[in-house]
Amino acid sequence: MKCVDDFRLRLGKHELVPIMVGGMGVDISAAELSLEAARLGGVGHISDAMVPTVSDRRFKTKYVKDKLQQYKFNVANSDKSVVQFNMDMLAEATARHVSATMEAKRGPGLIFINCMEKLTMNAPRETLRVRLRAAMDAGIEGITLAAGLHLGSFALIEDHPRFRDVHLGIIVSSLRALQLFLKKSARTGRLPDYVVVEGPLAGGHLGFGMDWAEYDLATITNEIQAWLKAEQLEIPVIPAGGIFTGTDAVNFLEAGAAAVQVATRFTVTHECGLPEDVQQHYLTAEEDGIEVNQISPTGYPMRMLKSSPAIGDGIRPNCEAYGYLLDAKGNCQYIEAYNREVALHPGAKRVKVMDKTCLCTHMRNFECWTCGHYTYRLKDTTRQNEDGSYQLLTAEHVFQDYQFSKDNKIALPELISSTA
Repeated sequence: MKCVDDFRLRLGKHELVPIMVGGMGVDISAAELSLEAARLGGVGHISDAMVPTVSDRRFKTKYVKDKLQQYKFNVANSDKSVVQFNMDMLAEATARHVSATMEAKRGPGLIFINCMEKLTMNAPRETLRVRLRAAMDAGIEGITLAAGLHLGSFALIEDHPRFRDVHLGIIVSSLRALQLFLKKSARTGRLPDYVVVEGPLAGGHLGFGMDWAEYDLATITNEIQAWLKAEQLEIPVIPAGGIFTGTDAVNFLEAGAAAVQVATRFTVTHECGLPEDVQQHYLTAEEDGIEVNQISPTGYPMRMLKSSPAIGDGIRPNCEAYGYLLDAKGNCQYIEAYNREVALHPGAKRVKVMDKTCLCTHMRNFECWTCGHYTYRLKDTTRQNEDGSYQLLTAEHVFQDYQFSKDNKIALPELISSTA
């Protein structure tokens, strides 16, 4: 019986443990988590979601405060088209986050950044270009293009001196999406270095409709692998979503996958960016406490805990401070939903908005508890304390459990005495 450590992921000159820790925003896949994955010989991700906000928290900058001050006059205005990001500030925040992470890197693995196309920021093309190029300037080793088709993303960076040096990958949830991306990017003469195939059991935003349960990760992965082979394209395929044990991972690796991407089990580690009180909600979650809903203003279905404070909260839109989901015309589905409820309830001090949420505010405050399908199994990966809470894990423990476990077994951590 094999374990994950019997396989290796080859990316260019690198030979790696075939474990990729997925990118989770906002700062849930924190720098500390990505650094541990790299130290242990795998691939770690930081996220570029709301990087100015992350910089303020980590480096005591004042990007959000300065932006709010600049556009404070527009707070009560439903038209947010005037609210623009300063591109120099955005580049500086991205570079600060990436540089600090890369400077702290130790070990044989790699550190990538997860870049979301759906962070449109009132100037989709321009802000995406700045984030991608600033990350490359700051020394990132790879970029995973996420949350969107990214049909024009390669073109935004094809003249960058590191365009053929940085590992570039794309997340897709269907063969059709991959085909569209390859066709559109063909003009650059650059294939992706890897393809992450994200299935319907993944956490956060899904690349499916509300019929997600009709799809299966193994089937999609096999279809993509067969097509790549027929086209004689040697692009490593990395399945993701619902891979909960080392044995789950081995099943994909034996079927030809180059590596696996995992994330859910790392949400309850010390190195994860989630506050500990939120991690306890993940650890106590039951299967019927998890749902896929449509409250994200991006238009994508999203999996989260039903107890997320973000669900139904009618907070006033904070676009002047944040505004990461404003489209090219300054619109956001949450603004529309909020204004509708305000009009229906004149004089109300606070309205409930059930169909959409202010994703920027709630992700920033760790109040939108996105999660993978198997989050309810997290309690089985650790030990329960005498007070009913659960013991957090180290990223090293989880990584090595994936790496060395067999026969669907999950290694529990050493018991920490409550009197220690």
